[in-house]
Amino acid sequence: MHRCRRYDRRTAPDAGRCLPDSELESGGLTRPYTSSSTRPAPVAIAGMAAVSAFGRGTGPLLDAALAGRPAFRAVDRFDVSARRVTVAATLPDSPGLLDELIDAVDAACADADLSAAQRRDAPLLLAVHGDAAIGRAPAAQRSGHSAAALAEAIAGKCGLGGSVRAYTSACVAASTAVADAAAMVRHGHARRVVVAAGYLVEPDQFALFDAGRALATDGAVRPFSAGRTGLLLGDGVGAVVLCAAGDSRVRCGVAGWARTGDGYHVVQPSPDGAGLARAVRTALTRAGVGADEVGYVNAHGSGTTASDAAEAAALRRAFGQLAERVPVSSTKSVHGQALEASSLLELIVTALALERGELPVNAGFLGPDEQCPLSLVLAPRRTSVHYGLTLNAAFGGANTALLLVAP
Repeated sequence: MHRCRRYDRRTAPDAGRCLPDSELESGGLTRPYTSSSTRPAPVAIAGMAAVSAFGRGTGPLLDAALAGRPAFRAVDRFDVSARRVTVAATLPDSPGLLDELIDAVDAACADADLSAAQRRDAPLLLAVHGDAAIGRAPAAQRSGHSAAALAEAIAGKCGLGGSVRAYTSACVAASTAVADAAAMVRHGHARRVVVAAGYLVEPDQFALFDAGRALATDGAVRPFSAGRTGLLLGDGVGAVVLCAAGDSRVRCGVAGWARTGDGYHVVQPSPDGAGLARAVRTALTRAGVGADEVGYVNAHGSGTTASDAAEAAALRRAFGQLAERVPVSSTKSVHGQALEASSLLELIVTALALERGELPVNAGFLGPDEQCPLSLVLAPRRTSVHYGLTLNAAFGGANTALLLVAP
């Protein structure tokens, strides 16, 4: 029997620690270390797997992100005739979340060449909204539809014998799980950790976002663009295997991580971006990397007016004048908002882009917005970027930053 729990500082002692402003430069971080020899070794990403509206496998997802080719289409999985918006980025069939998560975990473990014995020692950290059937299940059966129950089932099916945790913190669920996993590996609490996440577009959440007028009315997600009208939901399932450097092959590395909470508003982001900026600066400081070394930012970039402007403010706050030069894009513009799974899809795309030496395109752009003066990637671009950031923000003022390093 697995033991499912949430974040425990005794197991991941520095995953959530955010450095105070007194330890950081208010106008943008320079180089906190003078030599790369003083930097802690990155935590290796040894295996990856993904499912998106482009199909099963990381290749179709990466190709679409690099080309800036969106997957939004009319929803036919359930009835949307009464909705204002009727499109999302969905697979053409009606997949089952549990089966897709099991397949993704198996694929990531195979990609990392994990043996059965190595799987038995690996914890599973699962980011998931939960089983959509829970609200309709009899009260006595609801525990079997919980996020924790899904995590237990996946671990059992995939032969993972370590501890099990479930994360349900919306858009930062998967990135929080990755931060915890990286801390567990770096501090010697686990040799390897499997992080998985999943969300498949379903009628309840679709109705909530539509009723809240958060969905794009023109059928496109246009991050940081003038004329943007909102977000669109998308299917997303992913899994990654994190290991200690030198313990396995390295597809990419997690060099730094951080999360913050600004508690500005239940659903509105803080306009000054202070909380997200603190997450960026702390992730860089944890990695011993200067802002001038970051060559790409995969932004949260939801496509909503307030969120994009707040994130642009956060980047200016964290990077100073460099914010107008570092390449930025949001891959939600092609694969959509996958809620708890979105940040893992974005980490996988960023890792693969660093490996490939190309930057994902910020699709849907119509024209510049004076509130978002960023250097957006608007066409396919080759690169020799070494460090890339992936950022996420969630309702309630939760923010995460993960710093990846090319192998």
